[in-house]
Amino acid sequence: MVRFLIPFVAVLLFLLEPEFAKFSPIHFENYTAYLVPRFLILYLIFISIYYNRKRAVIYGLIFGLLYDVFYIDIIGLYVVLYPAVCFLAGWSVKFIHQHLLITTVLAVLLVAVMEVILYEFFLLINFTAMPFDAFFNGRLLPTIGANLLFLLILGWAFKYLIDARLLERERSMT
Repeated sequence: MVRFLIPFVAVLLFLLEPEFAKFSPIHFENYTAYLVPRFLILYLIFISIYYNRKRAVIYGLIFGLLYDVFYIDIIGLYVVLYPAVCFLAGWSVKFIHQHLLITTVLAVLLVAVMEVILYEFFLLINFTAMPFDAFFNGRLLPTIGANLLFLLILGWAFKYLIDARLLERERSMT
């Protein structure tokens, strides 16, 4: 049962991201904050670190393609970024402790790197003209904060789900 729950949660997060994106931007007096939900890639990073890097890269490839097709008009951007981020997360396990707090910080840093790469790409193709300081203050920092809050609330649930799958797989092997 847990075997099917991991991809189901990924599909659910894929579908929920645009719903949470509707809450953005948030306007203050002289400040506008753009919150970009990156729930799916955060979940895939957890899968890569705690479960299986190869499976996370495959999920990243599939969901990256779906993201490109359904949400943006540039095919290939997320289909490259999602698996690359999953690969980096899985590779980093050799060098970091798999504690939930460290994994949370790593996941948020990887999302920040991904956001900067996306910004630079969109700047390169003239899809945006936003200066870097406006991007940093108006989009990157709020996005990091929102996604960190999401992980602080649900990161333990991701880890619990993945641990349950590992236990299920171990029991079926014996």
